[in-house]
Amino acid sequence: MRSRIAMFLVALAAWCILSWSVSPQHLAVGVVVSLIVAVSVGDLFVSRPHMMTHPLRWLNLIFVYAPLLAWECVKANFDVAYRVLNPALPVKPGIVRIRTSLRSDTGLTFLANSITLTPGTMTVDVDADEGILYIHWINVSSDDPAERASRIAGRFEPVLRRIFEEGGGE
Repeated sequence: MRSRIAMFLVALAAWCILSWSVSPQHLAVGVVVSLIVAVSVGDLFVSRPHMMTHPLRWLNLIFVYAPLLAWECVKANFDVAYRVLNPALPVKPGIVRIRTSLRSDTGLTFLANSITLTPGTMTVDVDADEGILYIHWINVSSDDPAERASRIAGRFEPVLRRIFEEGGGE
């Protein structure tokens, strides 16, 4: 039940932000749509919604993770654009296997999506039981698994651990 309530609140907040209107008609439609979303997929949202009640987790999400993701996306966009415009730069595409210490479904989902949203990388598969992600990388520049994991997920993983893992926000 708590997961559905959390889904309703997040969906309603997203509706209000995206519609950018506080008219009664917009809010009424937003409430109805948010209720439909919460009832239909609310149990898929967060397995432990109580963890997101801690304000430090939200502060990390808004003021640490969001700017980090934006910055990494900007850097990766320039890197990919530079590789396209300069054919002499190395491009060695491949699928790499990285191990992560994240175990929560939400943390793994955020990590996989963060990697996919960053140009030049794309999450191909996630083995949640083993904590392994398979990533297509535009320039596999290392044979060392620890270095690959550090270069691909190392910037996101500590922040996502503080937000989504047990003991991370307290």
